Amino acid sequence: MPVMTERQKPEETEEEPIHVLWINAGLSCDGDSVALTAATQPSIEEIALGALPGLPRVAVHWPLIDFECGPEGGADDFLEWFRKADRGELEPFVLVVEGSIPNEEVSGEGYWCGFGNDESTGQPITTNEWIDRLAPKALAVLAVGTCATYGGIHAMEGNPTGAMGVPDYLGWDWKSGAGLPIVCVPGCPIQPDNLSETLTYLLYQASGQAPMIPLDEALRPTWLFGKTVHEGCDRAGYYEQGDFAEEYGSEKCIVKLGCWGPVVKCNVPKRGWMNGIGGCPNVGGICIGCTMPGFPDKFMPFMDEPPGGKLSTAAVTGYGTMMRSLRKVTRRTLDKEPRWRRRGRTLNTGYEPAR
Repeated sequence: MPVMTERQKPEETEEEPIHVLWINAGLSCDGDSVALTAATQPSIEEIALGALPGLPRVAVHWPLIDFECGPEGGADDFLEWFRKADRGELEPFVLVVEGSIPNEEVSGEGYWCGFGNDESTGQPITTNEWIDRLAPKALAVLAVGTCATYGGIHAMEGNPTGAMGVPDYLGWDWKSGAGLPIVCVPGCPIQPDNLSETLTYLLYQASGQAPMIPLDEALRPTWLFGKTVHEGCDRAGYYEQGDFAEEYGSEKCIVKLGCWGPVVKCNVPKRGWMNGIGGCPNVGGICIGCTMPGFPDKFMPFMDEPPGGKLSTAAVTGYGTMMRSLRKVTRRTLDKEPRWRRRGRTLNTGYEPAR
């Protein structure tokens, strides 16, 4: 059998990685970056190191962890990856945006926020300009956290920046060159695993191993935001019985204390916050609707009973009171053992021996 020599062997080419370019220079507190460090299903380390079966090679350029931001290379080395993407030398890449997008058209002579400096002028490059340059070249655009998805706190009525979410800036019908809509994973801050799982899905999709990511009308992944807080809440049974908490610290339903759970799309009560533990209603905190496009304006004031809640709780209170009374009667009979379970020489179970 002939032996293939080294010269005859086909050259092995290393697979080009999918780059993840993370811009956290919008109006932001970096809370979503910090939250991602707590992800466990999967963790950011598993994504970056390729520990997941079939996951394509990934190069993560994320200000929170990229070692090139150290004293040796400095920020210029880190920004070079973004410049390469702008020049069309970095393909494919996923653009991640954290923080709301200000309207630089109303910023006057200054600017609201920027990310690095222009090498030719030395002037800051605004976040808007980076999005204008990179979004058309990106395989996918991922908006992380409520600020980036829908504007969040910075987009409240009366703000001077004209802040908005990425879909407001690029357009809700915007598609990447690969035909992907903007993917929004809201949360203030984001639930860690919701973000890591969505990023993983996009990477698998980019490598042809997953179908088009399913999104709802607000561009949220449907498997994460298809149910309400109420549907996954441990306190939902108290609501159905019309049993409401009057003060914090109670285990009962907290709708009357200001919880918007019955209408807010979020999986935190079901999934927990970190490693399956915690989450707003799970630890006694009201849901303030931070995963919804109308947050925060439409959910304020936070500590008051929601207007719709007043009607629904009034309606359920009469029904729930009646159900609690009936269940108490039933429970009294079920909380006792059957009468034949006692000592004695007579068998009272109804057993009839075969003849």
